[in-house]
Amino acid sequence: MRHKRTAWLWLPLGLAVLGACMLLGVAAGAASLGPGDIAAALLSRIPFSPVGSPLSGLQESVLLELRLPRVVLGALVGGLLASAGAAYQGVFRNPLADPYLLGAAAGAGLGATLVLAFGREVLSSPGSVVPVAAFAGALAGVAAAYALGSAAGGNGTATLVLAGVAVSSFLSAAQNLVQMIRVEELRRIYSWMLGGLGTGGWDDVTMIAPYAAAGLLVLMGCGYLLDMLALGDEKALSLGLNATGVRLLVISAASLATAAAVSVSGLIGFVGIVVPHIVRRLVGTGYRMILPMSLLSGAAFLVLVDIAARTVIAPAELPLGVVTAFVGAPFFVFILRATRSRAT
Repeated sequence: MRHKRTAWLWLPLGLAVLGACMLLGVAAGAASLGPGDIAAALLSRIPFSPVGSPLSGLQESVLLELRLPRVVLGALVGGLLASAGAAYQGVFRNPLADPYLLGAAAGAGLGATLVLAFGREVLSSPGSVVPVAAFAGALAGVAAAYALGSAAGGNGTATLVLAGVAVSSFLSAAQNLVQMIRVEELRRIYSWMLGGLGTGGWDDVTMIAPYAAAGLLVLMGCGYLLDMLALGDEKALSLGLNATGVRLLVISAASLATAAAVSVSGLIGFVGIVVPHIVRRLVGTGYRMILPMSLLSGAAFLVLVDIAARTVIAPAELPLGVVTAFVGAPFFVFILRATRSRAT
């Protein structure tokens, strides 16, 4: 009981760390902005605030129109991917499960590729439609995996995973075909696929906010159900839990969260694997703590990754997917070795 009471102390700590990372993210850049000046400028935007902004007009534009929306979007994307990863690992009871398991990434990639490859012929501003196309593609990929899994006559996790692999392979092949047809658009396509927040703004935050809120609300409320699933299907059934229904609910919410994140950031790997494992080592195996802490930790993690991506080779930027791969690939090997050791 003492451990359970102290475990909840991680939540305010996670909030504090996230706040510090976001403040650092807003301050980092070519234009120097101090933390005190940033706080005063934000407070000055509150109606009837007695605090005045110490920043110039140009500095306020940099803060409010460039850095702040980018940091908020990065925190939102990181939190969505980490929460979805934790949920997938709980549902499939597999530490290697990630948010792109059921065709979401392949569907998003195909949707974005189609717009980037053919959008100029029918749209005046194809770049603005890329997030919508990626979102629709991600949801279509997951829906196809569900349909294929159901048509195969199984409702278990293994059948669903195999259906997701088949759908991902098909959609990836379709994407490669489009790239071969429109070779001249390869640079733009690969730029999106490597992930990034450089073009993100308040419009992107507003666009995905309803879907992110819906997915996260469901996931945060499913911690107790995932803890029951961890006991095994027979035990969960004896406690009155419909294991199949819970899996469908959690996977749908996690897929919605993944689609929302991918639609504005491109494909950013390893966040959904790395962050939940770190959280699990800190707070234990209960999903009522893992899910909210994964949300906060994933948000802080991606904000820090984005700082590194835009400062390491400034004024140029590294793709976020490249930076997360440098961090995540060694961690993935560690997880694989640890899983094999437990199996033997």
